[in-house]
Amino acid sequence: MRLDKFLKVSRLIKRRTLAKEVSDQGRITINGQQAKASSTVKVGDELQVRFGQKLVTVKVERLQETTRKEEAAGMYSIVKEEKVESEA
Repeated sequence: MRLDKFLKVSRLIKRRTLAKEVSDQGRITINGQQAKASSTVKVGDELQVRFGQKLVTVKVERLQETTRKEEAAGMYSIVKEEKVESEA
């Protein structure tokens, strides 16, 4: 599954266009490698997403084409969340 679609379906990022922008800015890595919106996501992959001052690491648990809001959080598990110091 494409990275931008996974981020939208799992509701880590609300809109696919926003997911594409975030990944194209280099704020997402898959298993430590820089990722583009078209990168393929597989079960077991570890994603690091940078949201402003927060770095969230999640593990992909399952892939689904569509999902209901209540089930979306089951697509991933949060490994860790940490604050990132801004580069001043």
